[in-house]
Amino acid sequence: DFILEHYSEDADSYNTALQDLQELRLAIRTPHRNDSGVELLMEYYNQLYFLEKRFFPPDRRISIMFHWYDSLTGVPNIQKTLTFEKGSVMFNIGALYTQIACKQDRLTKHGLKEAVRYFELAGGAFRYLHNHFTHAPSMDMQPQTLTMLVQLMMSQAQECVYESLCLGGVAGGVQQCSYAAQEAAMVSHMYRDTQQLMHTEHVKDYIPYSWLSMAQVKAEYYAALAHHHVANALLDQPDSIDMEKISELVSCLEREEDENEPIEVPQTFDQRKKLAKAHLKESLICHEEALRLHDMCKQLRKIDTFLGILKRAHDSSVNKFATLEEEDDFTEIHTAPKVKATTHQIVAPVTPEFAKVKVHEFFHKLGPIALFNAKNQWSAPRSVLLDRSQVQGYGFSVRGDCPVKIAEIEPGSVAEAANINEGDFIVAVGEVDTKRSRHDEVVNLVRQAGRNLILRLVTPMNQDCLEVGGAASAPSTPKTPQRMQSPGHSMSGASSKSGKSSRLSASWIFNRKGAKEKEEVRQDDFILMGDDSDKFSDHDILM
Repeated sequence: DFILEHYSEDADSYNTALQDLQELRLAIRTPHRNDSGVELLMEYYNQLYFLEKRFFPPDRRISIMFHWYDSLTGVPNIQKTLTFEKGSVMFNIGALYTQIACKQDRLTKHGLKEAVRYFELAGGAFRYLHNHFTHAPSMDMQPQTLTMLVQLMMSQAQECVYESLCLGGVAGGVQQCSYAAQEAAMVSHMYRDTQQLMHTEHVKDYIPYSWLSMAQVKAEYYAALAHHHVANALLDQPDSIDMEKISELVSCLEREEDENEPIEVPQTFDQRKKLAKAHLKESLICHEEALRLHDMCKQLRKIDTFLGILKRAHDSSVNKFATLEEEDDFTEIHTAPKVKATTHQIVAPVTPEFAKVKVHEFFHKLGPIALFNAKNQWSAPRSVLLDRSQVQGYGFSVRGDCPVKIAEIEPGSVAEAANINEGDFIVAVGEVDTKRSRHDEVVNLVRQAGRNLILRLVTPMNQDCLEVGGAASAPSTPKTPQRMQSPGHSMSGASSKSGKSSRLSASWIFNRKGAKEKEEVRQDDFILMGDDSDKFSDHDILM
């Protein structure tokens, strides 16, 4: 109906385009869990952007219902706005990136690098959704939920950075242990931030309890690893007696904000041992808290691999601490200073690059979208017949591209008699559609028509239409009679188409499910061809 009403086109001629669009929407419900699946979602998202321009006027609602389910609760949501459809697809792009990230082999450098990349892309998709979509009807797309999801993605990416550093074991030396300690502290810090966001109002009642428990456990686990690495640096490295290296290590430690006591550089083995015991004690406290939190969550208790990693790390700290204990040692163990959270690789959300996904426009025949869109208004197409004598010209000049515009009408000419108006767009010459034709192509078609020319014209009815299709150059003055001449310098071309892992990983997998539409969808898709109308040559005179 909208195709007929707004574009004066026969809707039956677009049945194939409508079917292709419907099939694409059905396909995005079950995308492959790989890059091709992401590209499929992006293709549909790109098409929705131009679909909105073609068929969704800003001053009225199109009665098409978009049906999606909340990613975590399964509660259905139905909206008439295309923005809801776009937001749901964007959410699924982010969710799919998380699933691809979790599939990577985190026992290899390449797999960890790829996991970081996909988590960053997932965070970028959720951040984009947060920044560009508002008033979402479901909780999974509320700003506070999306903020938490972005932080969760970044926490997992930072976790992979740490795993990459420690892959195969931490390299020997105080400096390498120091790096590992700071990286572990950074992961712990990011998961604590995630935990706080999960505790915010509404979010804590919405997300699964296992998510919150996992974030808490990981925050404690990586804090324990950070303290354990410091203890190793103080006692077990070949250069542990190098005071310069120990001084650098101490510079990576800091007291709590309410403690003013400076951290002294240990000068002797006993002093290093005392500081190491303090860090091991703190490591044990964190490990025990991680195990306690893990045991409180029924879902986490089912993950045997996860529990095994926690227990092995705890036993390592227990054994290390036991070797430093002596029966007659009554030295008080002070509280260990904090490990500064720093990283050699900063992770950040990466916005998906939609422009890389090239798609074909199903509704290409409607014409350049800069002019032929839902916002603009123009008259119904009309055909005019121009008959001229052998010594007479048609009496009009044209300019622009895609489509060509009538620039001037000569008084008393054939064109004036045929009620052609300045500013009319030529959408066809004879039987040839010229909505997307270049300037010189239309000129040649007019020449080939001889003395009998049929033009199909539309008259713009709003200012936006008037501003499309012509350059600001001054038109040439028509004269009568004049032979048709070859254009001096034609248009400056319009744009053309141009293995299982023992790593501590959690699959935070979620996606929005779209229901099959019962209504016929009347929309279009992404347009590849450039529609810029500000690059034109001087006018050609067709006389």
